[in-house]
Amino acid sequence: MVGEPVGELTSYPEESPAGRCGEVAAATGIEDALAATLAEVMGAGQTPVDRHFFDDLGADSLVMAHFCARVRKRADLPPVSMKDVYRYPTIRALATALADSTPAFPAEAPPEAPPEAPAPSPSPAPAFADTPRYILCGALQLLTFLGYSCLVALFTAWGYEWIAAGTGLFDRYLRSVLCGAAGLLLLCALPVLAKWVLIGRWKPQQFRVWSLRYVRFWVVKTLIRSNPLVLFVGSPLYTLYLRVLGAHIGRDVAVFSRNVPVCTDLFAVGDGTVIRKDSFLSCYRAQSGLIQTGAVVLGQDVVISEATVLDIDTAMGDGAQLGHASSLHSGQMVPDGERWHGSPAQRTDGEVDYLAVGPAGCGAVRRTVHSALQLATVLLVYVPLAVGGVGILLAAAPQLTAVLEPGPTALADWTFYGEALLVSLLFFAAVPLGLLFQATVPRLLGRTITPGKVYPLYGFHYAVHRLIAVTTNRKFLMRLFGDSSAIVHYLGRCLGYDLSRVEQTGSNFGTEVKHESPYLSSVGSGTMVADGLSVMNADFSHTSFRVSRTSIGPRNFLGNRIAYPSRGKTGDNCLLATKVMVPVDGEVREGVGLLGSPSFEIPRSVQRDSTFDELKDGAQLSRRLAAKNRHNAATMGLYLLTRWLYFFWITLVAAVAAELYDSLGALALALANVLVLVSGVLYFVLVERVVTAFHPVAPLFCSIYDPRFWQRERFWKVPSESYLLLFNGTPYKSLIWRLLGVRIGSKVFDDGCYLTERPLAAIGDGCTLNAGSVVQCHSQEDGTFKSDRSTIAAGCTLGVGAFVHYGVAMGDGAVLAPDSFLMKGEVVPPYAQWGGNPARQSSGRDPVEGWR
Repeated sequence: MVGEPVGELTSYPEESPAGRCGEVAAATGIEDALAATLAEVMGAGQTPVDRHFFDDLGADSLVMAHFCARVRKRADLPPVSMKDVYRYPTIRALATALADSTPAFPAEAPPEAPPEAPAPSPSPAPAFADTPRYILCGALQLLTFLGYSCLVALFTAWGYEWIAAGTGLFDRYLRSVLCGAAGLLLLCALPVLAKWVLIGRWKPQQFRVWSLRYVRFWVVKTLIRSNPLVLFVGSPLYTLYLRVLGAHIGRDVAVFSRNVPVCTDLFAVGDGTVIRKDSFLSCYRAQSGLIQTGAVVLGQDVVISEATVLDIDTAMGDGAQLGHASSLHSGQMVPDGERWHGSPAQRTDGEVDYLAVGPAGCGAVRRTVHSALQLATVLLVYVPLAVGGVGILLAAAPQLTAVLEPGPTALADWTFYGEALLVSLLFFAAVPLGLLFQATVPRLLGRTITPGKVYPLYGFHYAVHRLIAVTTNRKFLMRLFGDSSAIVHYLGRCLGYDLSRVEQTGSNFGTEVKHESPYLSSVGSGTMVADGLSVMNADFSHTSFRVSRTSIGPRNFLGNRIAYPSRGKTGDNCLLATKVMVPVDGEVREGVGLLGSPSFEIPRSVQRDSTFDELKDGAQLSRRLAAKNRHNAATMGLYLLTRWLYFFWITLVAAVAAELYDSLGALALALANVLVLVSGVLYFVLVERVVTAFHPVAPLFCSIYDPRFWQRERFWKVPSESYLLLFNGTPYKSLIWRLLGVRIGSKVFDDGCYLTERPLAAIGDGCTLNAGSVVQCHSQEDGTFKSDRSTIAAGCTLGVGAFVHYGVAMGDGAVLAPDSFLMKGEVVPPYAQWGGNPARQSSGRDPVEGWR
């Protein structure tokens, strides 16, 4: 049982005076021990037992995390979590809560599960692959990539020659359509064929990573997730693709998450269910060196909200709902009609309905017509442009022809390189053209959608809404302008955000902000956003959608990875901690901090975060902001320069491949693909090393107006990390991390982890890092920047979507559950299992919260 003090759950029989005296004595003993421990952590001679940890004693969450870790090491004290500290913020209150708990209480019976719910999988012991098998796996993965590159090159060469043989523009267009249709069919059919040949039907099982069975799993997973039909997410074509792969998908199901289920035979979804964006339902996980597959069963009319994680062996009954920023851990089942939220999820106390939009007419005819129009647009417009566009450009631009079709001696002529340079300069023209497009076309399209009106899916308004979301969420431009003063102009003037009266800080928004409608996104004056904000402007059912204004109040600070809903109940002067679940019911929260999922109140700020307040206004702010702007402008220039140099290199590689095509044929194209990938890795590793050569990444505690912080912003912006996605699940990912400065052990399995400050992270041998996990060695709150090292010891597991903050130490073999948030300064004992947001020990009995 999580979320209520034990005293509120259980009634006690009348106690004797002796019993009460014993309780008082126990509380006094715990109180003295806790006071002594806190004094030791804070370096104080004596700690008053009735003083508030944060308001009176000046502690912060990092100090209290060290306090909790120190308490857990004492055999004479029950364990304490950070949630306990925030709930009972004095020594006396905490000691009383610990003394009040008793092991005699029975556990509350869990809710009855749906009859088809699977049984939870047991946690395995760590399994480590031997070196020969590890090397063999990497070699087979490399051969698979080379074979796939050759196949693509052969088809590309054949298609280009056939298109070029056409007579006239219209004939070449028809050939481009036919060739593109054949290519699309091949790319869509290959994952399905590979799945049925290499796997057959997915079954609940487990097997070692780096084994031959894992290689087959990796091949199928990679092909499924690289299928072009993934781009049709939110369309009936996407659910049809899942059915072909073996998923049990009912009628009128709407799926908006790009995280494709891999073990599709274990994925069952009933009629009328809606799965919203950024949800993980992969039907597999990696834990302790093993791949485990298991079922995810969703009944009819289920609602899965944004930014959720469903672990294997989970189920939801008919009409059940899961709130945003929530997760179901293995073995959890939501009964019919119930609404759960939190990580791990629990039954909601209020009457909040996560299905916030009513139904609309959306029958089979509408779905069929929408799918047909999508295919027609792709085959008649996008594919010919992609397949035949090069040929049209070659015919229209002699300079481009000289570059991509050089003569036998072209490589020895400096004119050739000059022409390649001119072609590559088109890169710089793309930036202003992209800004012009974003500032005009989506804004005009947005006038056709009325806020608050319910529209059916798969019609004109739905197509316009999706087009606006796609065209205004350009990661390249967001990264270019983020972490600088230019970001408010990009979001406000170009995209259409309502930013009220901007109080410029030079870091109002980070480099990762996304939305569903920029014209309905409001951020109050004086608010700062760290990074990873997702503004949820649209509500969906399986038949309809509605856009609404999402307003974030003034003087707020938002941490990392926050999904903010349109019904968010936060107002002025709030701190929203990393991965917090923003409440959508109850009164509007103001002047407080919110932490966790489900969220609870914490202090808005602590003394440590006010260390540099004198730099936030007046003449000092003007002077330092101007200096920061100059530094950020140079960083933006370096960002563009590094991308242009890589684009120039790709142009040269393409030209050389064209020159060698007559002698090597399709092999020249395959070699060019491999060279672009390998050289891209080496190039961006070199870029990152150059950026950090004179300013190494080290622990920091400083103001955002300190030049050391500006260097850290340059480290985040100028290098690239997108190429790392190609190496997920392979031994080469660890090799690249090592080149980037990560202290990483051998045989680490990385299925999609992200490390923000590579030199500050240490990862031990045989660790298992799941998709969507993050090790972030920094925090920024109200203009104060803090960073420190984090250590993940040998054999540890980070679950899907887990988030590890700075100053953290995980002992050997420790496991962090999916979607958990391990707060700064936490110390996880060896072989412990932690979970939740914020994370705490997830096995055994908690003395404050009661039995689980």
